[in-house]
Formats: sequence, C-alpha cells, structure tokens
Amino acid sequence: MGPRIERFRRGGAILPALFTVGNLFLGFWSIVKALHGDFGEAAMLIFWAGVADALDGRIARMTGTTSEFGGELDSLCDVISFGVAPAILVYTWALSAIPRAGWLAAFLFVMCGTLRLARFNVQRHVVDGRFFVGLPIPAAAGQVAAVVMFAPEPLSERVTAIPVMVLVVMLAFLMVSTLRYRSFKGVDLRRRQSYIAVLGVAILFLAIALHPASMLLAMASAYSLSGPTGHLMGLLRRRGEPPPPAPAEAH
Repeated sequence: MGPRIERFRRGGAILPALFTVGNLFLGFWSIVKALHGDFGEAAMLIFWAGVADALDGRIARMTGTTSEFGGELDSLCDVISFGVAPAILVYTWALSAIPRAGWLAAFLFVMCGTLRLARFNVQRHVVDGRFFVGLPIPAAAGQVAAVVMFAPEPLSERVTAIPVMVLVVMLAFLMVSTLRYRSFKGVDLRRRQSYIAVLGVAILFLAIALHPASMLLAMASAYSLSGPTGHLMGLLRRRGEPPPPAPAEAH
C-alpha cells in the first residue's frame, strides 16, 4: 500500500501543474489568435484560461499538494494569460486606432496586473481570505475579454477606441487599488443549506449557454463594479452613523 499511496500523491501533485500549464497554453493561444485578427476566439480563450486557473488551485487544495513552487508558477502563467494576452487583444482590437496612447494604456494594464500578482503573493497569508485586495487580474482580463466578445468587430475609429482606452486604464488602477472584492473561497456547495446556491449556479450556467456574450459581459461588469460600489456604500453607512460620545472631562 505504501508505494501505491506515494504514486498517487505524485500524480496528485502533477495534476494542478497540468492545469496551470494549460492556463499558460490558452493564454499564448489567445495571443496568436489576436495577432491573426480572430478577436472573438481570442477573447473566449482568455475565459477558458480563467477556468483552468480556478481549477488548479482547487485541485491542489483538494489533493493536499499546495506548494510555494505551484504558487509561483501560477503567478508567472497569470502574467501571460491575464496580463499580456488581454493587453495584446485590446490593442489589436481597438487601441491601435490611437497608437501612442493606446500602447501606453495596454502596457499600464500589464504593469498593474504584474504588481497586483506580486502584492498578492506577499500578502496571501496575512489578509482576510474572504476578500481580495484590489481587482484580481483574471477578473480584469475577463472584463476586457467580455467587451471584445460582445462586439468582436475591430474598432478603427478614434471616437470608439477612446472609451475602450478609458476602460483599460480604469481596470489597471482597480487592480492596484485597495478596494475589497469577494473571493468566494468560503462558499461550500457540499453543505445542506447550499442547495439554493447550487440551483443558482445551474441557472447561471444555463443563461451563459443561451446568451454567452451578454451574460459574461454582465457578470464581469458586475464584479468589476462591486469593489467601488461596496466601498461607496461603506462610506455612506459610516457617514450616517451617529458620532461616538465625547469622553467626559475631568473636573
């Protein structure tokens, strides 16, 4: 039994790495598709890379094979799949209409995404696991991909490219912000009380299958806006609270 268990553990350690490398492959394939002008397919590949990225961590935790090497490999692959790939996609799709400002905005996206990953690696053991600090880079990449999927025809006019550039810059700053975003790591679909969540996920997948471009854009936009919205609601809530009582003066 001993050698069999050891072989099983080794196989379990390889499986998350395969998903991580699959994430990298899909990101690289997206870059190739974008350079060939297949913008809709390139955007969809970024979403599939996000699925692979979500699965590798879960599989590593389920098999008990999490490691520093796996975490570093995951971050390096994320730079390509969710930093470089969406930046090249959005530049070839729209920002090339405003070349100088466009490539600077695309580079800003890559730079802020890389900084976001570096900060996550340093803080992952000291922050509240229920929240991410700053917009996660896969979510930012998903927002770019969702916009391209919704309107895959290239934008050649400056008037239509400028709003896209503004969106890319906003996503870059959201990634390095200190706004909090839900991580959904505490959701356990195996609990008895979670049947409503399971039903909701099933309905969500059905809606995505029927209207993929519209639903993915709505989901990505809702998550990107959840950080600023939550921060604003927190400020309004604190402003509406009565001020704390002043300490009594000593006579």
